[in-house]
Amino acid sequence: MRKKRLYQGLSAALLALTVGACKMPELATKATGRPVPAAYAATTQDSTNTARNQWRQFFTDPNLVGLIDTALQRNQDLNISLQEIQIARNEVQIRKGEYLPFVGLGAKAEAERPSRNTLQGATEEAIRIQPEHRNPDPLQNYQIGAFASWEVDIWHKLRNARKSAALRYLATVEGRNFTITNLIAEIATSYYELLALDNQLAIVRQNIELQTNALELVKLQKDAARTTELAVQRFEAQLHNTRSLQYGIQQRITETENRLNFLAGRYPQPITRNAAAFNELLPAPVQAGVPAQLLQNRPDIRQAEQQLAAAKLDIQIARANFYPALRITGGAGFGAFKPGLLFTTPESMLYSLAGDLVAPLVNRNGIKAVYGNANALQIQAAYNYERTILNAYVEVANQLSGIRNLQLSYDEKARQVQALNQSVTISNSLFRSARADYTEVLFTQRDALESKFDLVETRMRQLNASVNVYRALGGGWR
Repeated sequence: MRKKRLYQGLSAALLALTVGACKMPELATKATGRPVPAAYAATTQDSTNTARNQWRQFFTDPNLVGLIDTALQRNQDLNISLQEIQIARNEVQIRKGEYLPFVGLGAKAEAERPSRNTLQGATEEAIRIQPEHRNPDPLQNYQIGAFASWEVDIWHKLRNARKSAALRYLATVEGRNFTITNLIAEIATSYYELLALDNQLAIVRQNIELQTNALELVKLQKDAARTTELAVQRFEAQLHNTRSLQYGIQQRITETENRLNFLAGRYPQPITRNAAAFNELLPAPVQAGVPAQLLQNRPDIRQAEQQLAAAKLDIQIARANFYPALRITGGAGFGAFKPGLLFTTPESMLYSLAGDLVAPLVNRNGIKAVYGNANALQIQAAYNYERTILNAYVEVANQLSGIRNLQLSYDEKARQVQALNQSVTISNSLFRSARADYTEVLFTQRDALESKFDLVETRMRQLNASVNVYRALGGGWR
C-alpha cells in the first residue's frame, strides 16, 4: 500500500513538473525534400552510371594508378580524416555510456575531531558507541562499498544524444569518402597536366631547332644581300622568346611534379610517366545516369544528409531540457570506526537510495536560447543539404557540357594545326625563293606554335573534364 502511494505521489509530482515546464517557445521550422530534375540537360534518361565503377577501372594508365595507390596510403589530409572518424566513434561511446547507470567501487578512511561546543561534538560526547567506553578521539571512519547513480532517460534525451553522435560519425565517414574522391581527381588532373607540359616542352624544343636553322638561313641571305639586318634581328628575337617559353614550362613541370609528390605524401622526386602516349590518350567514356543517383553516389550529399538528421535530433535533445529530470542515486557497503569491525554484519552494513526529480525554473531563458540555437542549426543544415544537391547537379551539368564542347573544339584545333603546319612549309619555301617577306614567316611560325600549344591544352582539358565528371557523379571513393 505504501509503495502504491509512493508511486502515485511520484507520478503526480512528475505530471505537475512536466505541465509547468512544457511551455516552449514557438520556433520556425524548415522541411527538406530531394528536389532533383528527372534528367540532365541534353542527355538521355539512362540509369547506367559511371560513378559505380571503381577508380581502378576508370583510370588505365599504370603510372597514374601507382601514384593514386601511394596517395591513398600516405596523404596527410586523408590520414587526418581517419583520426576525425576515430574521434567521432569515441564520441558515440561517450554518449552511449551516459544513459547507462554509473557504478563505482570506493573506499574511504578519515579521522575527525569536531569541537565539543558544536552539535556534532556534544552529541558524540554524550552518546557513546559502547557503554563504559569513551568514544575514540579523534573519531575514525572507514567505509568500503559500491555506489551508483543513474539519470532515468524519461524523454529519450540521452538516447537521442547517442543517435546524434552516431549520425555525425557516419558523416565523418562520408567526409573521408569525399576527401578520397577529390584526392583522386586532383592527382589525375595534375598528372594529365604534367603530360601536357611535357608535350608542350617537346614542341618548344622542336621550334627552337627550327628557328635556329631559320636564323642561320636569314644570316646567309643577309650576307648575300638578299635581306636586311632587320630580318636577322626579328628572327633572333623570336628565338629568344621561344627559349624563354622553354624555361617557363620547365618551372611549371617542376611545380606540378612537386604538387603530385605532396599529394602522395612524399618529398620531391621524379614522377614516372610516359609523355609520348599523351596524344594517344582519349577521354574515358562517361555515362551520367539520372540525377537522383547523386543522392547515393555523392559522399558530400550523404554527409550533409547525416548532419541534417543529427541536427533534427539535437532539437529533440534541447526540447527535453524543458522537462523534469529524474536522477536515482544509491550505495551499499560497510562502515565502521575500527578496521576490525568493518565487515561485522549486520551492524556495519550501510545502504542508501535516493531519487531527485528536478525541473528547470529559474534558468529557462538559457534553455530557450539553447533550444533556439538547435532549431537555427537545423534550418542551416537543411539549407546546406539543399545547396549541396544543387551544387552537385550543376557540377555534373557543366562537366557534361564541357565534354561535348571540348571534343568539337579539339577537332577544330586539329584542323588548324594541320593547316598552319602546311603554311609554315609554304612560307619557308617562298621566303627562300624571295617570294615572301620574312614577317610572313615569323607570323606563320608564331601562329603554328600557339596552335600546337592550344591543341595540347585542349586535349588536357578533355581528359580533365572526364575526370571531373567522374568526380562530380560521385565516383572514386568505392
